[in-house]
Amino acid sequence: MEKVNQTSSVSEFILLGLSSRPEDQKPLFILFLTIYLVTIIGNLLIILAIHSDSQLQNPMYFFLSFLSFTDICFTTTIVPRMLVNFLSEKTISYAGCLTQMYFIYALGNTDSGLLVVMAFDRYVAIYDPFHYVTTMNHHRCVLLVAFSCSFSHLHSLLHTLLLNRLNFCDSSIIHHFLCDINPLLKLSCSSTFVSEIVIMSEGSVVLVTPFLCITFSYIRIFITVLKIPSAAGKRKAFSTCGSHLTTVTLFYGSIFYVYLQPLSTYTVRDHVATLAYTVLSSMLNPFIYSLRNKDMERGLRKLMARRKS
Repeated sequence: MEKVNQTSSVSEFILLGLSSRPEDQKPLFILFLTIYLVTIIGNLLIILAIHSDSQLQNPMYFFLSFLSFTDICFTTTIVPRMLVNFLSEKTISYAGCLTQMYFIYALGNTDSGLLVVMAFDRYVAIYDPFHYVTTMNHHRCVLLVAFSCSFSHLHSLLHTLLLNRLNFCDSSIIHHFLCDINPLLKLSCSSTFVSEIVIMSEGSVVLVTPFLCITFSYIRIFITVLKIPSAAGKRKAFSTCGSHLTTVTLFYGSIFYVYLQPLSTYTVRDHVATLAYTVLSSMLNPFIYSLRNKDMERGLRKLMARRKS
């Protein structure tokens, strides 16, 4: 009863961030400002190159442009708040914290859905190339993107509403650089049983199912590619999948490390893994998809030449 009597409505939280040492704040500010600018510029260049080059007007690059747009929004949800915290008070309002968490989950799961769609696109292109144009028509591509976005927002809304019903009374200090559900649940002074059950059931399904779909797609792709008689044909087929596989490994590897563990084991060490799928993945995607992709390199060169002229 004593704990219930102490319960009060929290108006703001304190985000401790990556370091509490004053001498670390300016170097971290410069580092993450650089990462943010590289992320925005890199993903914008990908979008502009795709939409300005007629040879890149196909489903694979259509999905990639949406992935780049989502990465811009995803990073913008996180990094500007971090930059403010590095140079000023580390507080965030209760509403602001829930809003950030909502968009982190909505945009993060949209990224996940788009990676599944891109894997399906590669599967159709390699497994059934003669029907690729009809199977991956524009209408179907738009529906796949719309489903990825809408389902992700519903998933995020569920967890945000469950969190909103909890009470926070003992502490308002979040041992993280963003408003994530696990550190917030650890602050609650009311029962988190329902939220934890939903995270371990619905949340796990939402995380694991896309990964299984991607895995199944690539198993079929590898089986198909191994049947190609020429070595050159095999290399060409695998080259269209390398960038996507790299992104999937970085994204899902870090997410599984953070979220597929009990709430009680969640520690500050998970910050690095969280940085990998929230900030670093969005920054690296433009490089991953352009450095070893001749079509993308050509599109970027044409874009640069057009800007200079």
